[in-house]
Amino acid sequence: MTEQLTVTTERVDDIPILLAQSDTMGIPELLDEYFKPHGNWGGISLGWTTAVWLAHILSEGDHRMNQVQSWVAHRLQTLHLCTGQKVHERSGSDDRLALVLDALAQPEQWQRFETALNQRIIRVYQLNPQRVRLDSTTASGYWRVNEEGLFQLGESHDHRPDLPQLKVMLSALDPLGLPLVTQVVTGKAADDPLYLPAIQQVSQSVPEHGLLYIGDCKMAALATRAYAQAHGDYYLCPLAQTQLPAPELDRYLRPVWSGEQPLVAVQRAKSEEEDEVIAQGFEQTAVCSGEVVGQVVTWSERQVIVRSIKLAEAATATLHARLGKAQADLMQLNEHKQGKQVYRDADALQHAAQAICKQHQVEGLLRLRIEEQASGRCAPMATAGQRCGSNAAGTCIVRSMRQR
Repeated sequence: MTEQLTVTTERVDDIPILLAQSDTMGIPELLDEYFKPHGNWGGISLGWTTAVWLAHILSEGDHRMNQVQSWVAHRLQTLHLCTGQKVHERSGSDDRLALVLDALAQPEQWQRFETALNQRIIRVYQLNPQRVRLDSTTASGYWRVNEEGLFQLGESHDHRPDLPQLKVMLSALDPLGLPLVTQVVTGKAADDPLYLPAIQQVSQSVPEHGLLYIGDCKMAALATRAYAQAHGDYYLCPLAQTQLPAPELDRYLRPVWSGEQPLVAVQRAKSEEEDEVIAQGFEQTAVCSGEVVGQVVTWSERQVIVRSIKLAEAATATLHARLGKAQADLMQLNEHKQGKQVYRDADALQHAAQAICKQHQVEGLLRLRIEEQASGRCAPMATAGQRCGSNAAGTCIVRSMRQR
């Protein structure tokens, strides 16, 4: 008798590598340990279903649920051999994946799973955690807003306040970029209170102290800095105007303007033989005090006041451009043209000129001189060095000189 040979051809791609990596990290095992699906769940486990779905997302670059079932149907043998589970076409149906999402939507269980996964990864790779970067972002969409949902209207980073959004807080190990903590919160939540819970959760995954937490100005809330200090950690972030108001900053800079405070040049290698100065600044120490769990914590904070050369040059160029546009608009303000408003008195002209200065953000940087004459054209103003526009009523405005 001749035995009939059946050959099954499947496209493997990077699926075995992705599933093997998930297995090495313990993702299927830990998911099955911390998340229990409905009692009627059968077939491939929840953990391996999630791992297969992640493999599809990474391999295909497609996160849509309705594309997974057909993808699974063409790779049944590959998935069976890689997972050790009996995989069926319906194992990747969108209904089954929706059940996975429902099972994973348990914040307390997710935090336990995330902590266990981080501890296993760090132990496997023998990482030496030193720095953790924290940042938040938003994701918006055309969703229906309900009172208990994640998608809410809030301050939009995408300049779409009309779209509901959710916020994602990510803490990653630097410089590896390994995500440690991911927190998904409602879209109307403020950014400042998100940093402290993220740091607390990171400390559960990485129990070592002495970590440096790096974030933006929203991490500079006093409560967040006090917590890091109280637990033997460090922080690096810019101070927002809430923490360092403009009068306080002016007090810091006053010794610089008077020449009493020397500046230190910050250099970097421009080439093998030449360095370039990229910033100037100085350092000072300030005593801070905050409350952590009812206990007052006092510490010395290093504050570095830095002036970036490139940023200063760009700001100067932008300011001169705004001044030029403002002066051009002021010169044309009372030109007598068909269809253009003509100001008949000095008060109305002064108000319009101030509105132009405010529009171009140059208030207080220009000197405005207005002359009102009974008739005739006004003569050039010697102090401004420019001719002024005039109209039938004789009210004119002179382009002012820039203040030094």
